[in-house]
Amino acid sequence: MSGTKTLVLVLVAFAGILTARAEEGAANGTTYVKAGRLIDVAASRARTNQAILIEGDKIVRVGNAADMPVPAGARVIDLSASTVLPGLIDMHDHLTGDSRFHGYRSLAISVPREALYGAYNARKTLLAGFTSVRNVGASHYTDVALRDAINDGELPGPRLRVSGPALGITGGHCDNNLLPAEYHDRSEGVADGPWAIRAKVRENIKYGVDLIKFCATGGVLSKGDSVGGQQYTFEEMKALVDEAHQHGRKVASHAHGTEGIKAAILAGVDSVEHASLIDDEGLKLAKQRGTYLVMDIYNDTFIMEHGAAMGMLPESLAKEKMIGQLQRDNFRKAVEAGVNLAFGTDGGVYPHGDNGKQFAVMVEYGMTPMQAIRAATVNAADLLGWPDSVGRIAPGFYADIVATDGNPLDDVSELEDVDFVMKGGTIYKQ
Repeated sequence: MSGTKTLVLVLVAFAGILTARAEEGAANGTTYVKAGRLIDVAASRARTNQAILIEGDKIVRVGNAADMPVPAGARVIDLSASTVLPGLIDMHDHLTGDSRFHGYRSLAISVPREALYGAYNARKTLLAGFTSVRNVGASHYTDVALRDAINDGELPGPRLRVSGPALGITGGHCDNNLLPAEYHDRSEGVADGPWAIRAKVRENIKYGVDLIKFCATGGVLSKGDSVGGQQYTFEEMKALVDEAHQHGRKVASHAHGTEGIKAAILAGVDSVEHASLIDDEGLKLAKQRGTYLVMDIYNDTFIMEHGAAMGMLPESLAKEKMIGQLQRDNFRKAVEAGVNLAFGTDGGVYPHGDNGKQFAVMVEYGMTPMQAIRAATVNAADLLGWPDSVGRIAPGFYADIVATDGNPLDDVSELEDVDFVMKGGTIYKQ
């Protein structure tokens, strides 16, 4: 047996021990949760003295504790001194990435190592209270394998929707531009022209992706491109979106630049990632069409403070310095304009598990704590395509629950280190 296979089997076995120890007895009975304060995200209000009744992995009843006696034989979880809210959702993550390996350092990461990072980071993200994640970009379908291992109970981690390799132009943000020409290296998601792009969408779907992610403009952490420059043409974007939607897949578009953002919205994407340089016309288009913006406004802090030590190229740091504050200012404009906003952090740029640090920045730039929480619950669930199963504490939904000793409606930074995590009726942190 190869060393890589041995390491994978050891990791899977270890993860199985962690899962088993997360809770003795899997989620196959009746659980009664006492909630001192429950955040009803659908109604945008907090309710006190609530109870949640769980059967297996699903919630069957929620109401005033005085009207809901504890069923005989039920396991009781007392969170009567805590604030309880739905499991959180991060709509822009890279679980198979590692914040320590940017720029040329990333060339040393093998595909098996990337997969192992994914297993490690999935657990960290779950323990941070994020019970669902949309993974937008991973090489060689490592995120597809991660999703399947979590679904099969082999690893602890969030519920995943995954994109596999992100699509992009030759030499663009979604290509690998770090090696000289004699290596003939290109990222596996590279496709130029409408029909080649349609073929690449079909290939990704063949290998199990849940959504398609593509790069409409340049980016911060890529070499040799303009962060605001449009890359795919409108014709190419339209072919990609039409093909993906034809096969029932949503589309997420990486886009920092103004014109690329508007082209992506007009092409019919479901979400624009980053949206750093969006203008008033772009905001109007997004609102008219119901397009979600997923604006990762925390990681600017990490990049500027730690990026150089993590191997980020000087040109990447210069690009982030140029657009970081503009993105935050445009986030405020998006909030004021009433555009659909979903929580997304670009995990992997910063250390996994720190996802919750973005809440305070969202509040600093115009959201109320309730709006920020809704962005990471009901809004994210809608964009994820699971509006009737995650993102709320309500009958019929998965028993994905987090709790904190403080009140995040008073201080949203409470969500940076939650005290309790349940996913599908199984306790992972208490």
